[in-house]
Amino acid sequence: MKSSSRLNPKDFESFNVTAKPSSTERKTVILVAGARPNFVKLAPLYSELASRNETFETLILHTGQHYDSKMSDVFFKELGIPKPHIHLGVGSGSHAEQTAKVMIECDKVFTERKPDMVVVFGDINSTLAASVTAAKSGIPVTHVEAGLRSFDRTMPEELNRLVTDCMSDLLLTPSKDANRNLEREGVPREKVEMVGNIMIDTLVKFLPEADKSDVLERFNLQPQKYALLTMHRPGNVDDPTGLEAVLDIIEQIAEDYKIVFPAHPRTRNNFVAYGGRAQRFIEGDLSNLILTEPLGYLDFLKLQKESGVTLTDSGGVQEETSYLGVPCLTLRPNTERPITITHGTNHLIGLNVTSAVEHARRFMQESRGVHQPPPLWDGHTAERIADSLERFLFGTGREREIRALTVIAREEALKALTM
Repeated sequence: MKSSSRLNPKDFESFNVTAKPSSTERKTVILVAGARPNFVKLAPLYSELASRNETFETLILHTGQHYDSKMSDVFFKELGIPKPHIHLGVGSGSHAEQTAKVMIECDKVFTERKPDMVVVFGDINSTLAASVTAAKSGIPVTHVEAGLRSFDRTMPEELNRLVTDCMSDLLLTPSKDANRNLEREGVPREKVEMVGNIMIDTLVKFLPEADKSDVLERFNLQPQKYALLTMHRPGNVDDPTGLEAVLDIIEQIAEDYKIVFPAHPRTRNNFVAYGGRAQRFIEGDLSNLILTEPLGYLDFLKLQKESGVTLTDSGGVQEETSYLGVPCLTLRPNTERPITITHGTNHLIGLNVTSAVEHARRFMQESRGVHQPPPLWDGHTAERIADSLERFLFGTGREREIRALTVIAREEALKALTM
């Protein structure tokens, strides 16, 4: 097999590295989302890119990974996201089935639309599937929320994060720890940019509207006198040992305080299937447990802001409570968002029932101190991302050279494999 030739900087000339396209040469960017955390991240970026319509043609692709109206449609309505330009409707299934369906349908879309950039968010199956499909088609991939690591490969989300970052041409991180993770993995610094946390853009924009929610009145709650609980990860709701610990935590906190628990559909189904105490909780046997359907963004944000403590296994909730200054207890053995511990209000508890209950009771009784959010969690991340995409796709400097080098290297590698 003949080896590929050494790359020459003169090769950049054929890619027009230094010439900035005219305003008529808009670039098509597809934003891929599939689940409610993605929608919160997509909303501000779509708005920012749409405001630059002379530069970008921006399309929303909804994979349909979350298809329930309470997990999907309500978010589009509340966050002012337009109807998706492309809806794949993949629905539920195993991790393999869901990923495969998204890849098959994305391949059709990318072949037809020929986007200049595919942007993916977070760590769900749709993120992995879209990034791999785009990369295999030679389409540049941007990963928003790159570099986060739990270092626990039993988590499907961790595998999704690792593969997506490997596939991405532009890695946009929310915090310095994410940059350090990518550096340790050998990712060139030129591909990485810390832009801040895009979820906070949405929070900052909609917090005044969320303050108008009457959700506390509907549930007969007093500010900082109740706990908020979210739970959906397999280790907590699929495994009997984990589920028993969660039930113990709920039962003991509910002896003194109300708990609001918006239950993910899979979590509710697991409670019913498990039977016993779990089934009785679903049926209203525990008077201080307010178990609800999934809530809209505004109601949930209001509940987070006014809770005395939030207990969760969600990464996004760790971030939102850290910005809001609300004590957060993460019922997991690890977190891919350590900045919520070092700079936020998050406490990593695991499924230690005694510790979780003691922390929850203490935080309910303590007054909150002054809190500053982490760097660049300021409501302007979407602007920085849009600027980064412009530099990548239209830039006259190093970003454009990196892209040209990537394209040349790919072509050289393919030639070598076929010789």
